[in-house]
Amino acid sequence: MPDSSDPNASAMPDPQEARRKRMLYRCQHRGMKEMDILLGNYAKAHLHKLDDAALDTLEQLMDVSDQDLFSWMIGSVPVPANYDTPVYRAIVAFQRTG
Repeated sequence: MPDSSDPNASAMPDPQEARRKRMLYRCQHRGMKEMDILLGNYAKAHLHKLDDAALDTLEQLMDVSDQDLFSWMIGSVPVPANYDTPVYRAIVAFQRTG
């Protein structure tokens, strides 16, 4: 039986923290090693700073195939306008400077 004097005993897990953990896992386990590294390193360094809107945008990027996303990131294919977001640009800048 939980100790009722412990304020953490009945505390619900933070849904935002759970969301960030799922996102980190998804970024690190894409399937294509290059994308695991690119997105995983970005997520590890920046997920804790992203607000809900930025997390939504990152989730949309996670739905793009590895091959398409990688092609955009290395510049061999232009990024579609609907994916050319501040979050996408931050990921690209991070991988170029990291």
